[in-house]
Amino acid sequence: MTYDFKEYADREMLAIDLASQIAGELRAALSHQDRAALAVPGGTSPGPVFDALCAADLDWSRVDVLLTDERWVPESSDRSNTRLLRERLLTDRASAARLLPLYAEAETPEDKLAELADAIAPSLPLAVVLLGMGADMHTASIFPEADKLEEALSPDAPILLPMRAPGAPEPRITLSASALDGAMKKHILIYGREKREVLAKAKGLPAIEAPINAILDEATVHWAE
Repeated sequence: MTYDFKEYADREMLAIDLASQIAGELRAALSHQDRAALAVPGGTSPGPVFDALCAADLDWSRVDVLLTDERWVPESSDRSNTRLLRERLLTDRASAARLLPLYAEAETPEDKLAELADAIAPSLPLAVVLLGMGADMHTASIFPEADKLEEALSPDAPILLPMRAPGAPEPRITLSASALDGAMKKHILIYGREKREVLAKAKGLPAIEAPINAILDEATVHWAE
């Protein structure tokens, strides 16, 4: 398994450089196809990247944006990643992009799984994916102890899976490892010494123990203290 590791002097430089790279990759994809899909994580870490990327000069009307995973909560919830996406990425020039939702009003993810996956299918493979990594080596909502971990890591996994994991207060919905790994360009964003050590610790472990390894090959890791 090989991947590029880019170290930055600070987080601001990382955000600006990574946003520029993603914009360039989307432009390149749009030069030879009608539409391009960008999948991104929730949480606070990618916020500064979104702030820089939303102003990028490209044909956002031909870009499909989706989350890598989502908590099964409505957009009105403070825990909604979709809400963050609307506030930080789908603004400025990027407001012209098309959002492919990972949540629909229903009691459980299973109720809407097929409908949401059908809407995403035409946009695959992803042109660009941006991912984070947890201290437990999870990525998206593919957690080491999740109930559907083996299915999520399977080469023939469906596009989307419902996921429940210890410590996760609500059900999640996540793109499978194969959908994420199939992206033409893969970026992983991590901050701090601890995450760098976790990434080193993941080396050589099976994906069932370190799910990040399912998408790490040929990815670019972006790190700043």
